[in-house]
Parts: sequence; structure tokens; C-alpha cells
Amino acid sequence: MNIIVCIKRVPDTETRIRVGDDGTSIDPSGVKYVLSPYDEFAVEAALRLKEARGEGEVTVITLGDDASQETLRTALAMGADRAVLLQGEVTADGLATAKGLAAEIRGSEPPLVLLGVKAADDDGQQVGPMLATLLGRPCATAVSSFETTESAVVCRSEVEGGTRILELPLPAVVTITKGEYEPRYASLKGIMAAKRKPLEKKEAQMGPSRLQVKAMELPAERVAGRIVGEGPDAVPELVRLLREEANVL
Repeated sequence: MNIIVCIKRVPDTETRIRVGDDGTSIDPSGVKYVLSPYDEFAVEAALRLKEARGEGEVTVITLGDDASQETLRTALAMGADRAVLLQGEVTADGLATAKGLAAEIRGSEPPLVLLGVKAADDDGQQVGPMLATLLGRPCATAVSSFETTESAVVCRSEVEGGTRILELPLPAVVTITKGEYEPRYASLKGIMAAKRKPLEKKEAQMGPSRLQVKAMELPAERVAGRIVGEGPDAVPELVRLLREEANVL
């Protein structure tokens, strides 16, 4: 089974973010970029499926500039077979991104397209379902595990109070969340092999972005906590503060 995994380059979640001078983007200086964690789950899921079947190919695709090659090489080092860089502007418009991915995927007709449920930077959760709609495929989102047959994929998602099970006919699009697909570490052998694996560059065909970031600012500094007393004697003062200052009662 040939599988395509759509991935994204994002700032490391441990990085301290600063707003850029333009006020609409982050300052890239000193920022470490990584493969989005949810996309790591998707890559791991694809590799396990290929290994279980003993055949097939895993292709990773991303949209971005030349710096995104590092992210693609990370996925190749994990075990993906080939990579495609769609050279274009990374945008907050999920539909524009989905159109760029769909233009590349359409025609190759892989049975399964995987994505992380969301990107760690914008938390949009839009690209997967939009991509499925553009490709005319069924879609399951926030999937924690799945199995495939020759004609279908059976997806499991954790929901409040139980597990939701969906069976989709192939070809399909599935977005992966945290579950059983704990991503593997790239071995030294894998890292060296990644340098020799094919990485193709193409111009992205995504059209104009209709969503623009007008302003970006850091959240307000958290106010220091206050001790109002100890034991039951502190309850009246606590209730008063919650009612008069916090306005939550």
C-alpha cells in the first residue's frame, strides 16, 4: 500500500516565541523548528502499516521554503521512502494549503493519505477535512488507531465515555492524534540513509491566500497569586474576592 503523509515544519513547543518587528509574525532568530508532533504520529502510523504489510511506499509532502527540507529529512530518517517539497508561502489559510496539497496528490491516487490532526503552531484542524473534500474522499479525524483491509480502513477515536469506530472505503483521508503511534527515534543508520533518499522540489499550486494575520501579540503576563488565609477562616475572604474582583460568582 502506498501512503502519503502531509507534514508541517513548526516552532519547537519548548521555544520561547517573540513577535517580529512587523507585528504579524514571529521573530525567527533563535527559534528551533521541528516536525509537528501530531504529524510525527501520522508518519509513525504510515511506517507501521507499511511494515505490517511488508510492501508499499511512504511519501512525505510539505509546503514551505527550502528550510522545510530539514523537516522532510527528519521524516525520511524515521523511515519514509521519498519526500516532496511544495515550494510556496506558508499561510494561515487552511484552504489554500489544502488546495496546494490536493493539486500534488490528485492523479497519484494513493489509497491512504494521513495527516496530524492539527499543526502545533496554528491549531487549525482544517487542512485534513478540506483536503479530503477537494479529493472527493471520505475522512476520519482525531483517529488514535486504525486497521486496513484491501478495500476499507477501520478507524478508532477516543470520545467522551467510549470509543467511536468508523469504517471508510478506500481511498480515504485520516488525521491522527495521540494514541498508540508513539513516534520512533531516527537511528544513525536512518539519518545517513535519509541523505540519499529522493527529495523532489515542485512549485506549489495553491492559489491566493484569503486569510491574513492582521496582528500578533503575546498573552498578558500572569498576575502573581495571593494567599488570603489558611483553613476554614479563609473561605469568606476567598468568596468575596471571587465575587468582587474575579467576577466568577
